Amino acid sequence: MSQSQKTLGSDTTETDAIPGPTRPEDVHFPRIGDRDNEIRQGLIDGLGPEPGSVGSLTTSRIPPWKVIAGFPPLYFGAFFAIALLAAYTGNLPESMLSGFAVTMLLGGVLIWIGNFFPYVREMGLPTILCTFVPAILVYVGLFPENVVTVTQTFVDGTGFLDFFVAAIIVGSVLSMPRALLIQAGPRFIVPLIGCLIATFTLVGLLGALFGFGMIEAMLFIAAPVMAGGLGVGAVPTSEMYADKMGGSAGDFMGDLMSAVVVANIVCILVAGLYNALGKLKKQPFEGFNGYGQLLRIKKKGRDLSVPKKKESAALSALGKGLVITAVLFVLGQFLGGTFPWLHTYAWVIIAALAIKIFKLFPEELEDAATSWGDMIQSFLVPALLVGVSLTYISIEEVLLSLSNPSFIPLIVITVLISALSSGLLGWLVKMNFIEASITPGLVMADTGGSGDVAVLSAAQRMHLMPFAALTTRFGGVLVLFGTSLLTTFL
Repeated sequence: MSQSQKTLGSDTTETDAIPGPTRPEDVHFPRIGDRDNEIRQGLIDGLGPEPGSVGSLTTSRIPPWKVIAGFPPLYFGAFFAIALLAAYTGNLPESMLSGFAVTMLLGGVLIWIGNFFPYVREMGLPTILCTFVPAILVYVGLFPENVVTVTQTFVDGTGFLDFFVAAIIVGSVLSMPRALLIQAGPRFIVPLIGCLIATFTLVGLLGALFGFGMIEAMLFIAAPVMAGGLGVGAVPTSEMYADKMGGSAGDFMGDLMSAVVVANIVCILVAGLYNALGKLKKQPFEGFNGYGQLLRIKKKGRDLSVPKKKESAALSALGKGLVITAVLFVLGQFLGGTFPWLHTYAWVIIAALAIKIFKLFPEELEDAATSWGDMIQSFLVPALLVGVSLTYISIEEVLLSLSNPSFIPLIVITVLISALSSGLLGWLVKMNFIEASITPGLVMADTGGSGDVAVLSAAQRMHLMPFAALTTRFGGVLVLFGTSLLTTFL
């Protein structure tokens, strides 16, 4: 294996620049839409939900007509028919189990539909369908009212939203290597934090200039876009804003979801542009393109590595993970009530960080919480998106947001600032500009998960997925914490 092909996690020492390919045509990356490429599929399988599973927002090597949400179509169709029959006969009870049935089945069929369309599915079509189609069906009067009521009770009344977000936060923090949290990867942390500071500051100033408002631009444009996804982005920030400004999370969800989805599309387009620029024979400056290599030097990569998700976990481990997540959420609620200047989610983050940094848990319990978070993310993302769509998203408010002449330009500018500032800061600490601009820059601004896959596919740099996972986990938590502080100015 050549030096240019060695993984960044190899145990090497810092020396001279890594010799790499001299011509773009020497490098062959998996292409967007190429779901048969083994390298691309292997990365997706290892670092995301299992393709074809209930919670997968990515494609599977199995043709989409042969499986729906992990089930043979005949069985899934029977499940869906039972739910429809109960709904249209008025026999769908307002219970947690009914909520799971409705959201998981509808999410599964929307992902199935989205995966039928090559290329646009890589741009996040399944996510977009789950986020907006249910709300559109309600808007045009084609959705049974009792199903909407069941879903709203499930998301708001039984606390499914807290159940999901707490699992993702605790699992994300406890899954990160302790050395990473302490040392933070000296080179990688510079563009990660730097692009956040630059983006929030400049977007705030531009928001004031455009008449959108400085704090408003930071909280309603920069925060949801830069949080690295929906689960730890638009969803928890809407809860924070509702706590501070009154009303419900639904009053803010339309604006936040719209910002996240538009930003994801812009990220994919910019990633495709970087891929095209990277293929130019003459590069603008040294270190502009690493042809897939993030660093311009050899570096001990252990502090930057993110462990591969486990394929399975013992039932006892999942049970322990649930208990840990629940107790940390209760602790966050207690601290949030005692010290209301930080939101519950921020206190959960602090508690999880303290456990990780000070080694308060044995590895077995950390792994249990991580496995629980991975399981929730693998199976319940579509259910969350459908639940949020039916409970919080108003199409009238979405259309109103998109009609604001400052809204879309500010989102585009947010993505560009994140990408360019990350690339520049990364280049200053001996990273390659394009690779540093993609991750953490673009990865911070996409929807996380499926968004990461789409961005890296468009850039033809799928092997940067470990750094994308690190960006989404660490950066998203950081944005959520910072947003909690910013809400004090509301």
